[in-house]
Amino acid sequence: MFYYYFFFHYEYLQLQNLGVNPANIGFSYLTMESDKFICIREKVGDQNQVVIVDMSDPTNPIRRPISADSAIMNPASKVIALKAAKTLQIFNIEMKSKMKKARESYVETELIFALAKTNRLAELEEFVSGPNNAHIQQVGDRCYEEGMYEAAKLLYNNVSNFARLASTLVHLGEYQAAVDSARKANSTRTWKEVCFACVDGEEFRLAQICGLHIVIHADELEDLISYYQDRGYFEELIALLEAALGLERAHMGMFTELAILYSKFKPQKMREHLELFWSRVNIPKVLRAAEQSHLWAELVFLYDKYEEFDNAAITMMSHPTDAWKEGLFKDIIAKVANVELYYKSLSFYLEFKPLFLNDLLTILSPRLDHNRAVTFFSKMNQLNLVKPYLRSVQSHNNKSVNEALNNLLTEEEDFQGLRASIDAYDNFDTIGLAQRLEKHELVEFRRIAAYLYKGNNRWRQSVELCKKDKLYKDAMLYAAESKDAELAETLLQWFLEEGRKECFAACLFASYDLLHPDVVLELAWRHNIVDFAMPYFIQVMREYLAKVSAKISRFIYSPTQQIVNTFLISSPHWCVCKAFRCQAETKC
Repeated sequence: MFYYYFFFHYEYLQLQNLGVNPANIGFSYLTMESDKFICIREKVGDQNQVVIVDMSDPTNPIRRPISADSAIMNPASKVIALKAAKTLQIFNIEMKSKMKKARESYVETELIFALAKTNRLAELEEFVSGPNNAHIQQVGDRCYEEGMYEAAKLLYNNVSNFARLASTLVHLGEYQAAVDSARKANSTRTWKEVCFACVDGEEFRLAQICGLHIVIHADELEDLISYYQDRGYFEELIALLEAALGLERAHMGMFTELAILYSKFKPQKMREHLELFWSRVNIPKVLRAAEQSHLWAELVFLYDKYEEFDNAAITMMSHPTDAWKEGLFKDIIAKVANVELYYKSLSFYLEFKPLFLNDLLTILSPRLDHNRAVTFFSKMNQLNLVKPYLRSVQSHNNKSVNEALNNLLTEEEDFQGLRASIDAYDNFDTIGLAQRLEKHELVEFRRIAAYLYKGNNRWRQSVELCKKDKLYKDAMLYAAESKDAELAETLLQWFLEEGRKECFAACLFASYDLLHPDVVLELAWRHNIVDFAMPYFIQVMREYLAKVSAKISRFIYSPTQQIVNTFLISSPHWCVCKAFRCQAETKC
């Protein structure tokens, strides 16, 4: 508080001379008292006088012959103002010294405060409306600090201090007027003060008007949100931020905080908000809020937009009920950096989405380790489930894939598919497969076993297996392909032992270039089937005669006959028969 000390003054002062309109100063009665002084009006005869009683020395009152209509006193500063008609007298009781100037600004300032202190608002308003030298702003501040808000309202309004006026109106509960004053003040601090006051007064419409001028300042947004939340006004806060999104100065903080509020109090609206404004929110901050609120679908959406595909995939697999969507997961899993998530996703699909497993494998196959994948599905005993995948990647001729698919085809008894796989892709353990197949209950698979043995040059095993299963045609073909005369002759003898004369005849032509005519003749004679061997011998004779004729013609008609004769003479052990594999060592 500011107190001013005035000088003791005995003179009458004409109010007009002071520039004060007497009509602006009016006091109802003179008598008043304080804890230090008592001021009363006393009439002695026809003369009025003022009696001032000092409570520290009450037996010696001060009397002044003043015709006073009224008086006012500020006990703190020991100032008494007396008015009689148009005359104003001001005393400082303690100093008892004369005023230097009747119209000092502090005099009027103190008078205004005294009027406010005594709640004479009408007279106060009348005084400040006229010409004066008072420091009205200072008096207004003093009134505000002492809680005299009505007086402060008049004074601030007089000096157009709208910021302080808004604060004063808030204390008076005049929220609409406070908002109007805040608009004129156009100060963030004032808007904030009025907004908080409106919230406390549950004037949320007015609070929103104020809030729209606050939220555009990012550094003020947190305080505003905290104020609303601490008082539990979540709906009103959300409504405020929703209204603010359309502002020209809307910033990232507003969109972010609204998303966080949605995650806490209106989760059903968060997804729509993110789809519209995901590019304008602080994604890491909203991610934390979504995770804390267990909004898994929204969390995946944000991870996807933030290009954290690994976390998105992990979240979808951890919370499939809420977060998993087939198309989205396929898009995300193809972009993950950690390949280990591929195999985790395979486990997830096996457990939750087995029917979509092959679609997933098709997407993952470019980066998938097929050996590891086959091992995984073999361990889980689910190879039959991923058969389409195995077929799609068999073109890589991977050993694990080939063996897995061949085993599947064997289990399914698909001998045609197995034979096609074996012919197309050779990177597998052929001997191991052949050994398993030769014990198979179906003859077609044992035939494939013989075929595999043949492919590994195990001709004897191949032929023996065919003989065992009476696969005569295969046995003849494999014996012929082996280029092994002994094996072919053994097969001939076996046919005879089995009484398969027709097979004997067929084998003669299948292994024609391997067989020795003498052996064939002996076998045919001993088993009395010369008739079956006769076509073979006819062919042999035809070839032998053709060869002999060719040799004879060569020597008889050759232009170099002389050279040949010379050679014959010089080579006593040469004979024409030698051209026909004659084994004679002497000259013919």
